[in-house]
Amino acid sequence: MIRQIRLATAVAAMSFASTLAVPASAQVAGVPLPQYECQRECLENFVERYVQAMADGTVSDDLFARSVRFTENGVELPLGNEGLWATTTGAGTYQLIVPDVETQQVAALLTVREQANSSATGPQRDPEPVGVSLRLRIDADGKISEIEQIAARPDRPLGANAAPAGPFGNTGEMVEAMGSPNPAYLTAVPAGERHTRAELVEMASAYFEAVERNTGNDYYPFTDDCIRYENGIVTAGPEGSGARAGCRQQLETTLIGAVTSIRDRRIVAVDRERGVVFAFAFFDHRPINWSWQLGELFKIDQGKISHIEAIFIRGPYGMCSGWSTYEACRSEEPQDIR
Repeated sequence: MIRQIRLATAVAAMSFASTLAVPASAQVAGVPLPQYECQRECLENFVERYVQAMADGTVSDDLFARSVRFTENGVELPLGNEGLWATTTGAGTYQLIVPDVETQQVAALLTVREQANSSATGPQRDPEPVGVSLRLRIDADGKISEIEQIAARPDRPLGANAAPAGPFGNTGEMVEAMGSPNPAYLTAVPAGERHTRAELVEMASAYFEAVERNTGNDYYPFTDDCIRYENGIVTAGPEGSGARAGCRQQLETTLIGAVTSIRDRRIVAVDRERGVVFAFAFFDHRPINWSWQLGELFKIDQGKISHIEAIFIRGPYGMCSGWSTYEACRSEEPQDIR
């Protein structure tokens, strides 16, 4: 409860401070901001180049650092012939990119086409969409040095005559059914109203605080018209959105105590120009012993969250990302990854 009060106070102060905001270049008098060779368009282009390389199965020295590290669904794998690298045939139709010029990272929610077998022993299926949460880091030489992705595949049976492995639909199809990303994610915030990086990180963190061990009477940092999509399905939103309840109402009435812990909270991309934050985290459900592993992004509108999208998978209880220490994986404190 103390943390909730602290967050509410901090965010309220941020909202007031935003009315007095000055351009970032003037925040430290006489000290120029660092200049980065790879700006927004350059970082966004890395996502497209990466997906094409994955479809081609080509790990070139022009695109990838020799020491590049790759994980899929929290597991470190060799780059080039494992995971989606073994099965991707091309890009999908959905792509929402969050560039972070300051840290030279870029994150995205997107879809790719994957061609896999119909089961462990069955014939090959036609290419089908897979939902992906992605992070890339670009090194000083302009090459990809880190790749982190969550691949939300369709459920596929384990034998030719077996039923599907679980009750979930095809995340890739549902994400693509959304059409194009909501224009709010692509709209620049007026320069004089932009929040600092620290403020945006704090606001995104307030969402995790609201969901974790929710009591129905906590601080809920949402606009009245907030809308949330999970794996392409609207799960909270205003009247007419197709959701049963709004973002705030849902937490006040139906999701009380559902998430017992939110761990390994890693803020990996902050787009100050558009007010968008991308994070990875794990949502634990201790009574039933499993966790959601997710990539999630937030649009911040005047100090509150107005849009949320996530692509996630169900994983073993207590799973770690493969990028944090064990202590950080178990921690519920946010990490601003730089």
